Amino acid sequence: MLAKEMPINVTVGLGNKDFDEFGRYIEAEYKNFFFISVYVPNSGSGLVNLPARGRWDQLFLTRVIDLDRRKPVIIAGDMNVAHQEIDLRNPDSNRNKTAGFTDQEREAFTRLLDAGFVDVWRSRNPDVAETYTYWSYIGTRRAKNIGWRLDYFVISERLLEKVVECEIHSDITGSAHGSDHCPLSLIIDI
Repeated sequence: MLAKEMPINVTVGLGNKDFDEFGRYIEAEYKNFFFISVYVPNSGSGLVNLPARGRWDQLFLTRVIDLDRRKPVIIAGDMNVAHQEIDLRNPDSNRNKTAGFTDQEREAFTRLLDAGFVDVWRSRNPDVAETYTYWSYIGTRRAKNIGWRLDYFVISERLLEKVVECEIHSDITGSAHGSDHCPLSLIIDI
């Protein structure tokens, strides 16, 4: 995590040894907000990791609700879920078969939103389809735009009016060995 201003405190991990060794959660506390960088566990091929993913989702939700009681929260990262059908190219063939588009994962993301958080990009682009942040390396999925929106900025609801801009930069591609995800940006006046 690179920051212009030093945080008051940095916490690595959610306090659970099953997840913390993988460096999936970094929390930086600033004067007026918390910033969380997250890489949510993938449910895996054949959904073998779905039970563990459910435990992660509950730990994460509990933590961000606790932080939000103290000051607003900004979450950035790979949430490993396409929340709505509009967030992936082929919802019917992936529903409850593919990691990232199970009812359990989608409901966990809904619980996060119901707890007072907002998916910034979707709130500003409610009907925009075929805008993704991830494309599998298999075949020519990036060229054909067969993708998923797995990466998010999720913020405390009370920060929404302070958002200036939230963009998905799908035009930025990795090199031959680059990422299968594209960057996102958020400009917020805090």
